Amino acid sequence: VKLLNLEIKVWHMSWRKKDTIGLNKITMSLADKLVSSFLAFELDTNILSPVHKIRTEAIKEFEKLGFPNKKLEAWKYTSLKNVLKEDYTIFSKKKNVLEFKNIKNYFLDNTESYKLVFVDGFFDPFLSQTSHDGVDICILSAALTKPVYSKVISKYFDTSINKKDSLSLLNTAFSKEGVYIHIPENKILEKPIEVIHFATGNEAALMLQPRNLIVLDKNSQAEIIETHQSLTSNPIFTNSVTEIFVAEDAHLDYYKIQNDTLTSSLIDNTYISQEKKSIAKVHTFSFGGKLTRNNLNYFQKGSYIDSIMKGITIIDENQLVDHHTLVDHAKPNCESHQDYKGIYSGKSTGVFNGKIVVDKIAQKTNAFQKNNNILLTDKSTINSKPQLEIFADDVKCSHGCTIGQLDQDALFYLRARGIPKKEAKALLTFAFANNVLESVNIPSVKSKIKKIIANKLGVDLGFDL
Repeated sequence: VKLLNLEIKVWHMSWRKKDTIGLNKITMSLADKLVSSFLAFELDTNILSPVHKIRTEAIKEFEKLGFPNKKLEAWKYTSLKNVLKEDYTIFSKKKNVLEFKNIKNYFLDNTESYKLVFVDGFFDPFLSQTSHDGVDICILSAALTKPVYSKVISKYFDTSINKKDSLSLLNTAFSKEGVYIHIPENKILEKPIEVIHFATGNEAALMLQPRNLIVLDKNSQAEIIETHQSLTSNPIFTNSVTEIFVAEDAHLDYYKIQNDTLTSSLIDNTYISQEKKSIAKVHTFSFGGKLTRNNLNYFQKGSYIDSIMKGITIIDENQLVDHHTLVDHAKPNCESHQDYKGIYSGKSTGVFNGKIVVDKIAQKTNAFQKNNNILLTDKSTINSKPQLEIFADDVKCSHGCTIGQLDQDALFYLRARGIPKKEAKALLTFAFANNVLESVNIPSVKSKIKKIIANKLGVDLGFDL
């Protein structure tokens, strides 16, 4: 049976038995639940949409691949087993209303900004400030359905994602809501854009799949801050995909603040395509969440491009943060700089897998990669794997990785001058991470990160380092 070219078929379901309170209960796996929910999702949306075919092909590929597991090289240190065992609601059944006074602490202090706020996957217009005044700062659901946006959608949407990555495919299949930002030529945004996704606990367990499309035309500039925040102890699983296109001479500053609850997990796939003479900076600050996986992919498609990736990770207990970066140098005279700092305590686990690929024609490439880590406890772990694949012969490429503990001589020096041990450790930790913070251009973002770090370390230093 066919309905407007949408094939309706009986999907093959694999079932498993689960013993619950002495009873045998048959439950559907999350992968099967998602595949079976796709038909209802497409019928609920506009199946005449130009992205209908893209969604349909994506869900078919996801059904073949399934969720990634530790047998895959890219996932050998990160298991989704505990995340996927929850019985997630795929679509929240109702909209929850939040009052600004109860969530204002999650926004930047003393900073005027555009705001795009989503609550349990739904856009909240009352908490948001969008714009169509010379720029488009709005939501993806509008862009996917209104003809005025069709030219940009057809040119950019789903053109950069990894078609072999099952989680990106899954997000594509259910792509409906998220951020749509288009900055036209020669436009410099005077205010940053804040994007915040809240989860309120309406469902016992909820899966969210935001999809974002960001386009900066020639000689434009923008600053964006992205946050995912759970307001509940219920399990939340967010599978996010962001496609970013930075045209010639454009400049993007992107800040990811990840400080969620221990019942929340985030898979964040970001794909950035750059044209000549453009600059794209991404700062990733990972402090919270049960499991966080950041897949940051850069594709350099012109000469004289600068790609900058910096990150700070501070986690404890049983948290896991996994950074996977890729920079594809495909043109000559380009640069990329990566600097990731990790501080691990408790039984936490960190992963850094940075890959730099230099094409044969990408001569005069300057690629730098550094991953420095501190283990504060014997049970914390870091798995670091820098990779270089260089096919050009006139390049300057380097990578470095360090894993150690706090400098005991420096700690003794501070304590000998009357600084308590806890505060002394905090000072050394701040100093370790501070060079990453120096490149943050928004003062309120820098202040917010410093407060989070102090809170993670359990101290109040009383001054800015």
